[in-house]
Amino acid sequence: MRKYFAIFLVAILGGGLGTYIINYNTSNSLPVSSTPPVALVQLPAQSSTIRSQDAVTPDFVLAAQVSTPAVVHIQTIIEGTNPNGPIPDYYRDFFWFFNQPQSPKVSAGSGVIISPDGYIVSNNHVVEGATQIQVTLNDKRTFKANVISTDPNTDLALLKVDAKELPFIKFGDSEKVQVGEWALAVGNPFNLTSTVTAGIISAKGRNINIFNKGAYPYAIESFIQTDAAINPGNSGGALVNLSGELIGINTAIASQTGSYAGYGFAISSNLARKIIDDFLKYGVVQRAFIGISMQSVDADLAREKNLKEIKGIYVANVLEGGAAETAGIKNGDVILAINEHPVNSSSEMQELVGQFRPGEKVKITINRDLKTLTYDVVLKNLQGNTETIKKEKEEKFSFMNADFSTLSSDEKNRMGLKYGVKVESTGSSKFRDIGIEPGFVITGIDNRPVYTPDDLKKCLKNRKGGVLIEGYYSRGRKVFYGIELE
Repeated sequence: MRKYFAIFLVAILGGGLGTYIINYNTSNSLPVSSTPPVALVQLPAQSSTIRSQDAVTPDFVLAAQVSTPAVVHIQTIIEGTNPNGPIPDYYRDFFWFFNQPQSPKVSAGSGVIISPDGYIVSNNHVVEGATQIQVTLNDKRTFKANVISTDPNTDLALLKVDAKELPFIKFGDSEKVQVGEWALAVGNPFNLTSTVTAGIISAKGRNINIFNKGAYPYAIESFIQTDAAINPGNSGGALVNLSGELIGINTAIASQTGSYAGYGFAISSNLARKIIDDFLKYGVVQRAFIGISMQSVDADLAREKNLKEIKGIYVANVLEGGAAETAGIKNGDVILAINEHPVNSSSEMQELVGQFRPGEKVKITINRDLKTLTYDVVLKNLQGNTETIKKEKEEKFSFMNADFSTLSSDEKNRMGLKYGVKVESTGSSKFRDIGIEPGFVITGIDNRPVYTPDDLKKCLKNRKGGVLIEGYYSRGRKVFYGIELE
């Protein structure tokens, strides 16, 4: 019997609970009937005892008092959403419910104030596609928020509200976080504002394969796992230590029901801090690469490659011209540490490298032929150099009562497109009437490719009669729409 394990990204949509779900096929699991019986044995007495006065009950009050005022409730609205999803125009005459008025989609999540002048960090999936964002503070004040920048590869977003002297949370050092220590999750689950739950750090460097690697080839998955209760609405909220310092951004839960089941996952604060710094300094993430294909060393790989120890990261391939090749790292090397920080999983290594920028130097310790060697590696960007990546200038324009923008290189790469024009909002336009939603990328009109905004205008201006629009949504779904122009 196959068992399925679901990972739910947390959101609240339209008053109900909405989740992003990824199923894992664990068909190698033992069937229930073949599970061996559990033997109850008496454990030997410990050689030492803990005196009652030495047992310290953790005090969560300080951490709650420090963090709660700085965690906000985020409500987003996506206008012009067809409750039945995008429907090809030629089906509308056959199904009455496709012609129902389109209603806005309302979602909710959390965010963390990180500066007194109104910068807020949250998850990208909380604000993605939003046409309106409202932030409610712990003291019930509300503000309109603007998106400064987002990074789907880490699921982070930076927002800004026009306010001053706000309470904020200081960043902690997530690298110093230890498995077993206490942590608090602060957020707004099920729209229950300012909720605090307690648990421990269950694991670090956890890869839960929540990203579609085809859509997000440079995604970094190295989550802090906690058993503090996290539920829909907690996304973007704070994971703090007992000092009230931010050690993670709550992002996902593992559950078969969509609600808390003991497994929550947070983006580490060190990675979040670096991404946010990039947003503020450059407007875009400065992503660094070592330039290798790698595998975590396990028992099977160690046996196959005749490795003496089951630890480290195996270098399967060194990319030509990459940072690793330039430094002298070779195929078959086993990476043991980065800047003296031991690495034993690909996700852990990705997170560590993700905290650096192109041009910065890291010390990589490797094992080669039973010899321990150290290399200074100057990291490079995706283009193979150390230059700063500049934010592309986004051109926005309005046409036929709808708003459009040019497609960025990152969006093209993520969607596997070479060209297109993105729909930002549809307002009260004909585009809204036929079911086109914000985020839709127009790639063609009447079989003519749309490369630029000017192409879109030329194709539609002064046209009469029926026109066929084709394009894609962010998850690779190709859709056709028919529009009647007068």
